[in-house]
Amino acid sequence: MTGIRFRDPEVRMSQALAAAEARVTGADISLRDLLALLGEQGLLVFCGVLAVPFLLPATIPGMTTVFGVPMLLIGFAVMASRVPWLPERMLERRIAAPAARQMLARVRGWALKFEHLVRPRALAMSGGVLVNVANGALLMLAVGLLMAPLPLVPFANTLPAIAIILLCFGMAERDGLVIALGWLATAVSAVYVGGLLVLVVYWGMHHESALAVLRQWFQ
Repeated sequence: MTGIRFRDPEVRMSQALAAAEARVTGADISLRDLLALLGEQGLLVFCGVLAVPFLLPATIPGMTTVFGVPMLLIGFAVMASRVPWLPERMLERRIAAPAARQMLARVRGWALKFEHLVRPRALAMSGGVLVNVANGALLMLAVGLLMAPLPLVPFANTLPAIAIILLCFGMAERDGLVIALGWLATAVSAVYVGGLLVLVVYWGMHHESALAVLRQWFQ
């Protein structure tokens, strides 16, 4: 992903990943080359799958950091249209070809599970350099909202997770309608999570337990 490359809307994501899997030859492949083969759309599928566990009303504290950092890197990669930043030593690490093909096959399996729900349409929402930057920035915003320090508060993770899934799958399959829904979901998440953070700051300034107050409110 050294430059902007938009997937042909006539080729389904699973087909593109199958072609990438077939290009893995030889005994091994570097992580840099594997990420390039996976491509922007493949990384978006992976990012969307990482957000699925957060669809539950409340999630385990600390999980947002473990899953959120890779999603932030993918969001930045979408903005910059390049391989996600990783230490050079890690990018040069060699991976056995069978393991690389297995990884691509797994991502292809994830794509098969959702691609019947979306289809290429409103291509202007996914086919321009500025739009690509905007979508990547919005994805990073949604991930930032997901990582907000609001453990055990109902739906504080769920709403941003929905936004992330819509944005990732919409961009992966070039479905402008789903991307637009992702924009809307991100706006709703920003209002909800932002409002909760304001309450946390307000009550914290008054020496109250903000999270205890919020939990009592929802109960």
